[in-house]
Amino acid sequence: MAYFAAVLARTGAGWDVSETELDDVETLADLTDLARETAEDDDTVLVFIEQEDAWFAVLRIDGEDDPRIFVSDAAAAARSSYGSVLTDELIEQDGEADFDDLDGLVAGLDEDDAAAGDEDDDADEDDESAGRNATPVGPIGDSELLSEFGLGQAALLELAGEGAAPGDALGEIAEALGCGEVLEAVR
Repeated sequence: MAYFAAVLARTGAGWDVSETELDDVETLADLTDLARETAEDDDTVLVFIEQEDAWFAVLRIDGEDDPRIFVSDAAAAARSSYGSVLTDELIEQDGEADFDDLDGLVAGLDEDDAAAGDEDDDADEDDESAGRNATPVGPIGDSELLSEFGLGQAALLELAGEGAAPGDALGEIAEALGCGEVLEAVR
């Protein structure tokens, strides 16, 4: 399937949109550096990535802040090279946030099971680690990354919803940002 990628750099006059190649992108840091190269001062830069008929992603970089990421369908994106760069990062972030407190609880339960003579601890640990590494189906990431530009969480999640076309979604996002025609010109 074909990819489309564009960098949208915010300027004093609006958005400067250019198509970009992702051939040299192997990590999130590579993609972030590519985006920062187009920034004016510390202005916002967005990267739109779309894999035809499968998924889309928006990466937002504000100056030297950590990138904010939204992916429309994590499971579909994880099956592609560029998408996995984003989903791996998001799943790792989710795992750190969601499982920190759970680790202590599971450790306590494991100790209780060991005291009771439970021999299935290894199977339970395998199930737990598989759950952590599982890629969710559907949207993942920061669904509020475009709120200050007039595209709220509900609207972005609707564009990522079942049956939505990724190319149309990016077009609608660009329209909300005020650069729909410019994005279409580079497609």
